[in-house]
Amino acid sequence: MRTLVLGGTSFLSRTVAVDAVRRGHDVTCVARGKSGPFPDGVRPVVLDRGEPNALDALRGERFDAVVDVATMTPGWVRDALQAFGAHARHWTYVSSINVYADTATPHQTTDAPLLDPIPDPGERTMAEVTPEFYGAVEVASENLVRDAVGERAFVVRPGQITGPGDYMRRFHYWPARFARGGRVVVPDAPGHPFQHVDVRDLAAWIVSAAEDGVTGTFDAVSPVADLGETLHEIAASTAPAGTKLVPIAPDVLVRAGVRPWAGDGSLPMWLPETHYGMVSHDARTAWAAGLAIRPLADTVHAALADHRASGGPLGGLTPEQERALLA
Repeated sequence: MRTLVLGGTSFLSRTVAVDAVRRGHDVTCVARGKSGPFPDGVRPVVLDRGEPNALDALRGERFDAVVDVATMTPGWVRDALQAFGAHARHWTYVSSINVYADTATPHQTTDAPLLDPIPDPGERTMAEVTPEFYGAVEVASENLVRDAVGERAFVVRPGQITGPGDYMRRFHYWPARFARGGRVVVPDAPGHPFQHVDVRDLAAWIVSAAEDGVTGTFDAVSPVADLGETLHEIAASTAPAGTKLVPIAPDVLVRAGVRPWAGDGSLPMWLPETHYGMVSHDARTAWAAGLAIRPLADTVHAALADHRASGGPLGGLTPEQERALLA
C-alpha cells in the first residue's frame, strides 16, 4: 500500500509511519523536519505546508492511503485534499474529542451536536486558543475532508493520547511523580471519569483501517474508568514503598490557583464537573471497528521509560507548589 503521512516526525504521525513501514508498506512522510528525524524506512520529503504551493513537489503522485494530522490549519487540510484527494482510496483525518458542543454530558456518541465550525482561525498564539476554539476549527477541517472525499473518509476523534513520545506529558506526569515517592497530591473527586488512547494503539488502528477500508467517524478512546482508581493503579505500578496519595478537594485546588487538565501549575487530567463529558464518551463503535486498547500498565511503564529517556519538562505541579498545597 502506497501511503502518504502528512507529518511523520513527531508522536502520532511518527508512530503511524513506523507501524506502516513495519507492515511492509511504501511510506512517504512530508514534514519540515524540525520536530525530529524521519523514521527509518520512509521516503522523507522536507517541506513546509505553510508555504504557498508547498505540495507542488508531490503534485501528480497517487497514494492509496493518506493520513493527515494537521491541527488548527484548515488551509493545510484543503491544500492536501486538492493535491491528493481525487485519487486516494482511503483518507484518514485525525480530529479531536474537542469538537463536541456539550462538554458535561457523559456517554455521548459521534451523533452528539458539534461546535459551529471556524474555517479561518487566523493568527493566534497558543494562549489565545481555548479548547472550544480548537474544537470549532477541527469541525471545519472535518467538513473539508468529508466534502472532498466523501465515503472514503476515516475521521478519528481521539481524546487524550498517551504513551511514548507524548509532548503534552499530561499522563507522563503521574508515573513520573509517583516514582519519586513521598506524599503526592491527587484530586479528591469521586466519580471523575477518565479516558485515553495509547498512541501505539491509535496508530495501529489507523494503519489497519487503511488496509481494510474502514471509513466513517469515530471517537478514539478507551472505556470509561474512574480517575481516582486509575491514579491508584498507576501508583501501584511505579511508586516506591511508603508513597502516600493525599486527596485535595477541587475547591481547595481552585482557591490555591491550581489549573485543571494540563500545563505548568496544573494537576494533570483533573477536570471540573462541567467537562466530565469530554472524558466519558461511548466509543463502542470504534472498538467494534478494530480499535484495541492495551492494559493501562503497559502505557504507564512506557510513559515512565519515555520520560526517563528524554528528561523533558513534565508540566503539572512543581515540587514547591506541591509542598505548599500539602502544608
